[in-house]
Amino acid sequence: MADNKNQKQNQLNIELDEDVADGTYSNLAIINHSVSEFVVDFVNIMPGRPKSKVKSRIILTPQHAKRLLKALSDNVNRFEAAHGEIKDYEQTPIPMNFGPTGEA
Repeated sequence: MADNKNQKQNQLNIELDEDVADGTYSNLAIINHSVSEFVVDFVNIMPGRPKSKVKSRIILTPQHAKRLLKALSDNVNRFEAAHGEIKDYEQTPIPMNFGPTGEA
């Protein structure tokens, strides 16, 4: 019974609002970092449109960025084990001066 009580105390209650649950499509991530943070800007670039906006910005500590990298890697590996290799099709290069630059 004590183990069950400890499990309930260690549970995290996370809420997901309906508008957030719909998600935001992104086909480009711009990543900048400083000594104390990683900034990931998610952008949706559409063909024929010369201008795009950042749809979402996530700011992480270096430790959380590394945990995210590991979690993404683990999930990609599991996906490929179940569905086969994800093909990385050649993309048109994005100019290096595209997007914001990171500073601390």
